[in-house]
Amino acid sequence: MTETIPQARPVADDIPGTASKSSAGLLVLAPMLLEANAVRRGLTRPTSQVQRAGVGQSRASKLAIDSLDVALGAPVMVMGTAASLDDDLSPGDLVVATEVTDGRETIRLPGAILLAAELRRAGLRARSGKLVTVSHLVKSAERAKLAAGGAIAADMESLTLVQAAAGRPVAVIRAVSDAGFGPGIVAGGLAALKSLRQAAPVAEKWAAACADRSILLAGPRSFCAGVERAIEIVERALELRGAPVYVRKEIVHNKRVVLDLEQRGAVFVDELDEVPAGATVVFSAHGVSPAVRTDAADRGLSVIDATCPLVSKVHAEARRFAREGYTLALIGHAGHEEVEGTLGEAPDSTVLVQTAEDVAALTVPDESKVAYLMQTTLAVDEAADVAAALREKFPGMRAPGSDDICYATTNRQAAVRAVAAEADLVLVAGSKNSSNSVRLVERSERAGTEAHLIDGAEDIELSWLSGVSTVGLTAGASAPPAVVSEIIEALSGLGAVTVTEKITTTESVQFGLPREVRR
Repeated sequence: MTETIPQARPVADDIPGTASKSSAGLLVLAPMLLEANAVRRGLTRPTSQVQRAGVGQSRASKLAIDSLDVALGAPVMVMGTAASLDDDLSPGDLVVATEVTDGRETIRLPGAILLAAELRRAGLRARSGKLVTVSHLVKSAERAKLAAGGAIAADMESLTLVQAAAGRPVAVIRAVSDAGFGPGIVAGGLAALKSLRQAAPVAEKWAAACADRSILLAGPRSFCAGVERAIEIVERALELRGAPVYVRKEIVHNKRVVLDLEQRGAVFVDELDEVPAGATVVFSAHGVSPAVRTDAADRGLSVIDATCPLVSKVHAEARRFAREGYTLALIGHAGHEEVEGTLGEAPDSTVLVQTAEDVAALTVPDESKVAYLMQTTLAVDEAADVAAALREKFPGMRAPGSDDICYATTNRQAAVRAVAAEADLVLVAGSKNSSNSVRLVERSERAGTEAHLIDGAEDIELSWLSGVSTVGLTAGASAPPAVVSEIIEALSGLGAVTVTEKITTTESVQFGLPREVRR
């Protein structure tokens, strides 16, 4: 998949002191001299330059056509002031255009989410949204009509300048100067100019991140069968029983999933005492201890169990080993919900071991009666090291009947290792409390490739991308597939992207639904 960004014909009328030509760096197009000077004062790199584009579409178009040889190859940033069409915007706020339109033609700018987030990280007030280019200063009576088309701000040049960008990476930052475009004639003009100056270093970061690049997609990635099942259980419960449906803990560890279900009527709680008596409650995919089930029954709650069947398998093994008189070493991470649930199955017989050092300190009543189990979302090699330490200390130790680390965790770790071998940087879509997602980052780093965990494209820092030609991209088992698509789209705003999928295995596992939500 390749996406091409419109290319800019650079604009003339240099600001004094800036270079007239460049083969790299950043080219800023600013309509007015005041705007251009404000931006120039904020620039820090010698390869950055500012060109004054002139006010209005006809002026900008003429100057663009007249100056094809300025800043050859440089990414183009349109910067200036704008009129707010949204009551939530204040003078000095920055608008990063997701698209620019004049009502007839519209050009999308998919990298806006990256740029707006970087501006916010720099401490500036920035929003991304639709920008409309008009032919005249906006009057108060016109604002509602323009806003009805979805635009949050208006200016007089951006569409023309973006059209001129002619295949280069291009972005638009406009600072709100309240009611009009001329900073000398409207309240808030000084605030707008200050924001443009402060935004200039971020524009340079954006330019440094601009490049054509390859994206290696790890396969498999994103939702596993257990996660898909858990989400569908909540969705069907809402459909069949109506809102609210209560969910103990997060149904899966992903912010996007939880927010989406909240918007549909799910209510997430930490403990059952927050659930009204008799209400419907769903147990999360990570499982719960028998004590939680007893509490639910005592409160008369209608329970729907979304525990992943592979977690339920570990629970069953814990009960079996406990019945047979074994001391059970549970390899996992303290405080994780899955670990808490498994520990609760046989609390008097189970001890948590997280490291080889924990194994060395472990004492048991009978060294001939030791068994081990694992949290399903561990890093494969990390868990293997702890299991090896247990086997060395307790040679007769019993193992689970089959691997506890689930197929999805194992497959995604193998897939990220494959892309990390060829990538300069790996991005992992997933939330910070997602164990399997965190393990993917660790797996890439152990392979020697820098990796970052992100909930979405807005978490990507532009500095990560400077000098990076190949990005590996994957998603944890609880991260929605749509997030991966959004990340690819955002990266395409920095230059053409070529996407290749590197599949290490194909998954076909499916789990049935509990009877409470079967149609």
